[in-house]
Amino acid sequence: MSSIKMFEKPVGMRDTLPKIYDKTAALRQQTREFLRVRGYDFIKTPSVEYYDTIGKASAIQDASLFKLFDNQGNTLVLRPEMTTPIVRAASSKLLKEQTPLRLGYFSNVFRAQEVEGGRPAEFEQMGIELIGDETVYADAEVVATAIELLQELQVNDFKVTIGHAGILQCVLRDYTESQSEADELRNLLVKRNYVGFEEAVYAFDLPKAKSDALMQFIGEATNIEKIEDIEKYVRKNEALQYMQKLDQLLTAAGLGAYIDFDFTLSSHMNYYTGMLFEVFASGSGFALGNGGRYDGLLTEFDVQTGATGFGLRVDRLLEVLPLPVVAQERVLVTFTDDTFGAALQLARELRAQGTSVTLSAVATKVSEGNFTRIVQATKGAMTNE
Repeated sequence: MSSIKMFEKPVGMRDTLPKIYDKTAALRQQTREFLRVRGYDFIKTPSVEYYDTIGKASAIQDASLFKLFDNQGNTLVLRPEMTTPIVRAASSKLLKEQTPLRLGYFSNVFRAQEVEGGRPAEFEQMGIELIGDETVYADAEVVATAIELLQELQVNDFKVTIGHAGILQCVLRDYTESQSEADELRNLLVKRNYVGFEEAVYAFDLPKAKSDALMQFIGEATNIEKIEDIEKYVRKNEALQYMQKLDQLLTAAGLGAYIDFDFTLSSHMNYYTGMLFEVFASGSGFALGNGGRYDGLLTEFDVQTGATGFGLRVDRLLEVLPLPVVAQERVLVTFTDDTFGAALQLARELRAQGTSVTLSAVATKVSEGNFTRIVQATKGAMTNE
């Protein structure tokens, strides 16, 4: 084990310095009000969960889980994502009191990273879960809420890319010879490895009709203009009709300009079995977040109902969103031994007016550039330096 240097942090961990903290706080407040007026109540789950429930049910790979043990010998995990803990809470209590549930959250999640990975092991997510509604209208609400939230936050030049896990699985299964081949192609699409996809198709030595269909599919399905364009690759079914209806609803809401359809879209979050989507914006090389329908996850908690939602990475949002911090007057009040009482009184008066006030003895070395005004307290009055 290498020695730990004084200023090192564990791999993937970050300090949140004051300016970023203030921007994040402003983002939380604005988002919370936006979601509350849309009927979403906020929830907070424990940072630590049982491995046998959340750890196993979560879509995050086991190798990325932070594991620890309690004094009873139970294996615990730091929550790796928020959907599964919220489903646990909803299944055990909340769905018995209200349905459907509309829940919002701001929470840190934890995922172990490679030493050279350069990715955060702890980061904040914000999002919503709509649990107890199996209709296409719930999916439309979730997608529309994501778009309108980004509009509210004044994120410029963004797109929501929508696919369907069931339709993709149907295509891959129909044009391969085994489930293992279909799974390999899906994993390559999760990584956006289209070159690897093409190489795998040829390596499978499939019948020419099937390999040709897969190659044509990968070329056309990434950005289609009409849902009907995908029908030639998949048997007409309820999933296609579902997506056509979703398209109609989002168009009727005036949000069509923000949406692209990509039926090669796949996610490492394997509990998405229906509609799924990702959010991209100029200024970030990664998706700001993702979402979709995850009805199957609820069966892990013995509940038969529908659920859909989305999560956004706060750190990536801040990259594309230069949130202004409200300028506030910052006053430094200096004092000597015999003016300490006057300085206290002056500080109380200024703080009552909403001014940020810092007290400092005259003899203390202070970075004066951090203040908009410096005031020296006197027994009878105050003077500006």
